[in-house]
Amino acid sequence: MNPKSILAKWLMRYETLVMLVVPLLAIAAVGDLFGTVLIKRIMIILFINLILVVGLQIFMGNSGILTFAHIGFMGIGAYASVLFSMTPEAKAIGIPELYPILVPIHLPFLLSLLVGALITALVAAIVGFPLMRLSDAAAVITSFALLVIIHVVLTHWSSITNGPKTLFGVDQYTTLWISVAWGVLSVLLAYEFKESSLGLMLRASRDDRYAAATIGVNIVAVRWAAFILSAFVAALGGGLWAHFITSFAPPNFYLTETFVILAMLVVGGPRSVSGAVVGTVGVTAVFEGLRGIENAINISQTLSTLLVGFTEVFLAIAMILILIFRSAGIVSGQEIRRPRKWRQPQGAPEASSHTFETKGV
Repeated sequence: MNPKSILAKWLMRYETLVMLVVPLLAIAAVGDLFGTVLIKRIMIILFINLILVVGLQIFMGNSGILTFAHIGFMGIGAYASVLFSMTPEAKAIGIPELYPILVPIHLPFLLSLLVGALITALVAAIVGFPLMRLSDAAAVITSFALLVIIHVVLTHWSSITNGPKTLFGVDQYTTLWISVAWGVLSVLLAYEFKESSLGLMLRASRDDRYAAATIGVNIVAVRWAAFILSAFVAALGGGLWAHFITSFAPPNFYLTETFVILAMLVVGGPRSVSGAVVGTVGVTAVFEGLRGIENAINISQTLSTLLVGFTEVFLAIAMILILIFRSAGIVSGQEIRRPRKWRQPQGAPEASSHTFETKGV
């Protein structure tokens, strides 16, 4: 086969990934070379949020089911990973009631991250299977109940999480380029899942679950697989976040973070990986900009009272406007690609592979 033909087919299949990953790497490089310490911290949070958002897109975007439990799995991953990465001395101080069998365990950071993600995936597999039979409002209410249950467990399981008190003593392993590497890997994973036969069956069940079941799609099984993978990615984001912040408590994995991550996906467009990436970058830029304005106004005492919650209110209004005027998100449920006229030489037939994607499936 002609090498040029092979390259052309490869570029056609992965052009979306190239157009997403290259700008992300450029943003990271510019931030690393010219950014202040604050900018670099914002960049790390950006890529951790990217992991969380594309993880949510794996299930929510392909199944069409809104889930609130995603940030709960982030919390499980955060606590599970630090339990294996902390030194015995740090555990004795930070989690005084920790089970004795867990105290001497001390694994490398990467292994701890993966173990925490696997534990979270196992939890998701156990609790998620019966929930995958639900759809529409019942599924949404049940996922919110699951988030509440996870929050209660994290708050009261003192022998694992130190209860409602802050867990401290975590080593800071997450750097800018570690977060970038995992962010890019998460985007690749989400895109490959979407393009796989499993992702196609899941989207078929999203658009018409009765028709999908008629042609042999096991709706519960494909939803369950996506739910587990989504929880795994969320746990990776939680572990990276925990090893960056180094001290946290159960409220960090509850409603506020849930709202922010959902807003990023909804604004960008939940039906595509491109929407997840665009929404994460856009909302993070606006969020941090508004937070800077809010802090500047409070420091300068321009107003007679402190300006509190302005950033969150603006973000909520923006999400409502997006839902009203562009319900499919900024990218309208499509993947970012080159204009059609650039893909093929003039007069050449258009490739038929995955043409359904241009319709937002």
